[in-house]
Amino acid sequence: MDNEKLAELLFPDVTSVPDDMEKRYPPRTLPEGAKVTRFAPSPTGFMHLGNLYGALTDERLAHQSGGVFYLRIEDTDGKRTVENGVDLIIRALGQFDLKFDEGAASDGDNGAYGPYRQSERKEIYQTYAKQLVRDGKAYPCFCTEQELADIRAEQESEKLTPGYYGKWAVWRDAPEEKVLKALEENKPFVLRFRSEGSPENKVKFTDMIKGDIEVTENDIDHVLLKSDGIPTYHFAHAVDDHLMRTTHVVRDESWLSTLPFHIQLFRALGFRMPKYLHTAQVLKNDGGGKRKLSKRKDPEAALAFYHEKGYPSAAVKEYLMTLLNSNYEEWRTANPGVPLESFPFSAKKMSVSGCLFSFEKLDDISRSTIAAMSASEVFDGVCRWAEEYDPEFAATLKNDRSYAESILSVGRGGNKPRKDITVWSGVKQYMGFFYDRYFSVTDPLPEGHDKSDVHAVLDGFLLSYDPADDQQQWFEKIKAVGERNGYCPNMKEYRSSPEGWKGSVADVSSFLRLAVTGRLASPDLYAVMEILGKDRVEKRIKDFKESL
Repeated sequence: MDNEKLAELLFPDVTSVPDDMEKRYPPRTLPEGAKVTRFAPSPTGFMHLGNLYGALTDERLAHQSGGVFYLRIEDTDGKRTVENGVDLIIRALGQFDLKFDEGAASDGDNGAYGPYRQSERKEIYQTYAKQLVRDGKAYPCFCTEQELADIRAEQESEKLTPGYYGKWAVWRDAPEEKVLKALEENKPFVLRFRSEGSPENKVKFTDMIKGDIEVTENDIDHVLLKSDGIPTYHFAHAVDDHLMRTTHVVRDESWLSTLPFHIQLFRALGFRMPKYLHTAQVLKNDGGGKRKLSKRKDPEAALAFYHEKGYPSAAVKEYLMTLLNSNYEEWRTANPGVPLESFPFSAKKMSVSGCLFSFEKLDDISRSTIAAMSASEVFDGVCRWAEEYDPEFAATLKNDRSYAESILSVGRGGNKPRKDITVWSGVKQYMGFFYDRYFSVTDPLPEGHDKSDVHAVLDGFLLSYDPADDQQQWFEKIKAVGERNGYCPNMKEYRSSPEGWKGSVADVSSFLRLAVTGRLASPDLYAVMEILGKDRVEKRIKDFKESL
């Protein structure tokens, strides 16, 4: 059949040609070596850790090279698209301070290479689809769903690779009269790619992470346009990456199986392929083995999980950088306090085999991240979280900012700041006892101590307590009270001969700590008492005595 005639029959309303699109979207003017990357999710309402993992890679490659990082929305599958899906994507990545130079935005598009939503680019795709038909590289297929199901069943019964190829590609070389008849009858059709590949052949390819690889050539006539004229992901992404002048594509290694088709498609369209980085999957230990993080099984797979738990975005990004580049931790140790954007990110340092997710490591990084913040930064961070997840606590903190910051200043600063806080959701438990409305005694009195001795120690402390004392004077009085009641004031002496004492000064401190904070572990007790003030300290000790 005459290909030009067929192209006009299939796309009578398409008047543009590829050259028109090339002029509309000219090559970008950028510094030599600048990379253009894209984050291209579907607006399904679910953002997972892998999205951030890839987006952070995209962002670093682009911005480190003086290039462009843009957002493209792949919304050609209407069944998966959710309301406000784009806003959810933008907000989720915004929480991690990933900013796009151009692309889809909450109020439309921003940039000269749009539209950045595939659902608005139908004319562009059909222009290239029509050209493929003209070139004899695509054709209409009028198979029904049942016919395709029958083909698949036959292939499965013969234990063959499922797909539309070989003798099963029944419309590939259909007679002209058969095609014309189907069109006259307005039968729905899909547009298929005419593959010239063979599974007997191998294609060499260089991936920026995995290096030189070899893949089997594609022989399946994949669908390019669905029956409603909307493109499949495969076709749309090839056209978009070319016209938006994408230089580097970051995607999960699960896409390697589609690489042979994509290589063919770019060649058929006459496009230069961008460089690909197929990232290793994020794994987790499970029952002694390792498996991919699952959206269904693992709450930590969802990006919202980290926001709800209150991990600082800087900590999550810091953790992901340790997964992305093997030399990041060494660099961080040598460059404490330096923005991660200063790190020389390299695709060559990315894992080939897989990255193991570790809550223990994430929590450690989060504690260090929060410990390095000022009290004011911690206050702002926890308030932002609490305003959404614990409004009452947020209001309590904001009622007296200076008081809250004085609490958060305890143990902060210096060469070895305390690392008491792991996530914002844990701050209330950490500092709640400073507020009478949240205070309660939650830990039991240590075993082996007579209550009369505890009473005597607490009474002795109340008699000697003077808020004007400095920390050394305060502690000397505690040791003296303990010694008068049979508790050794010197830990070294106590460890050498504990039998001569009821306990040590550490036990005396634990009685006081339990009475004043309600727990056996807390920030520096002297600082706690300073913040609470004399009246509240004495009241709590007296109340505790009465409760024994």
